[in-house]
Amino acid sequence: QVQLVESGGGLVQPGGSLRLSCAASLTIFRMYVMGWYRQAPGKQRELVAVITSGGSTNYADSVKRRFTISRDNAKNTVYLQMNSLKPENTAVYYCSAGLSVAARDYWGQGTQVTVSS
Repeated sequence: QVQLVESGGGLVQPGGSLRLSCAASLTIFRMYVMGWYRQAPGKQRELVAVITSGGSTNYADSVKRRFTISRDNAKNTVYLQMNSLKPENTAVYYCSAGLSVAARDYWGQGTQVTVSS
């Protein structure tokens, strides 16, 4: 059974930083496109960032130059470094895996990020 387990969420003040981690029990993790998505209250789930098996990345315009997605294939883990956080970044952040950018085959349970003073 595939599991994606997120961690690292919490409460942070505006301008602060958090680093999310997602540990995946995928047999061939290195072949998967990994992504971070988020869902704020009353809003649809949206893409934050993705990283391909080759290491190419793509970001939502709203997080470019503030967030960085990375992966460690030896640890089956994907990260999301979030800097200069804003209140509008408050959401549940989900990790996702698929064999293509469009295919989201697996989801984690989510981790809450709250940006507030």
